[in-house]
Amino acid sequence: MSDLGAGFGYLVKGQRWVLGHGRWLGLGLLPGLITLVLYTGALVGLGYGADDFVAWATPFADDWSSPWAGLLRNTLVVLVFVLGLFLAVITFTAVTLLVGQPFYESLSEEVDRSEGGEVPESGLPLWRELWISARDSVRILLRVALYGVLLFALGFVPVIGQTAVPALGFCVSGYFLCEELTAVALQRRGMVLKDRLALLRGRRTAVLGFGVPLALAFLVPFVAVFLMPGAVAGATLLARDLTEPPGAAPEPAPSSPYTLHKER
Repeated sequence: MSDLGAGFGYLVKGQRWVLGHGRWLGLGLLPGLITLVLYTGALVGLGYGADDFVAWATPFADDWSSPWAGLLRNTLVVLVFVLGLFLAVITFTAVTLLVGQPFYESLSEEVDRSEGGEVPESGLPLWRELWISARDSVRILLRVALYGVLLFALGFVPVIGQTAVPALGFCVSGYFLCEELTAVALQRRGMVLKDRLALLRGRRTAVLGFGVPLALAFLVPFVAVFLMPGAVAGATLLARDLTEPPGAAPEPAPSSPYTLHKER
């Protein structure tokens, strides 16, 4: 439980950091606002089109007697929208980070600088960083999609589908949300996706403590925009904790086994 609280603590510290550095908060709102407009339109479209999609996907229910056809289709409409919301929470971060890549890289470096010690830099051109971020985001989203399909199927199980499945969904959302955010700092430290995931698995409780409250907060559209800069700052602080435990001297960069160059 202490690790769970530690993860949440980094989320709070990140928000405090940007509030104390107002320039970074102001600049960080634009990428989130652009992404918010795109996602709001997509979710509104899903809301209007979910009925027609479910009716098209369940022709076998056309001849069912009342109220069974309506009950099935209304349940599916809700599940389709929940699945869309689940994917939106995850992909919002990935898309916002891509839109604001240069800014969030600079913000993460400034957090490292303010905390003292080494300030790692990837040394890669912007186009290369964007390519790696986009490619890794697609890999993460494929994992999330697999979990989403599984949870969608489990949603039909009585009781479990209405209780455990939503909770599991937020845990999955929070976990991979944390991965996307810490990737900004960990990528600068030369860690590839496989190694980042292994690192997060070692502190799963702290990762959930950071990511699940953020995933819940991101359900409120404008909250997601305002929390995004602080989330990147907090994820950088968490990344420092994951890679440089208290009392342990950081390894010199040349001896690190992780390098972006091996992905070239």
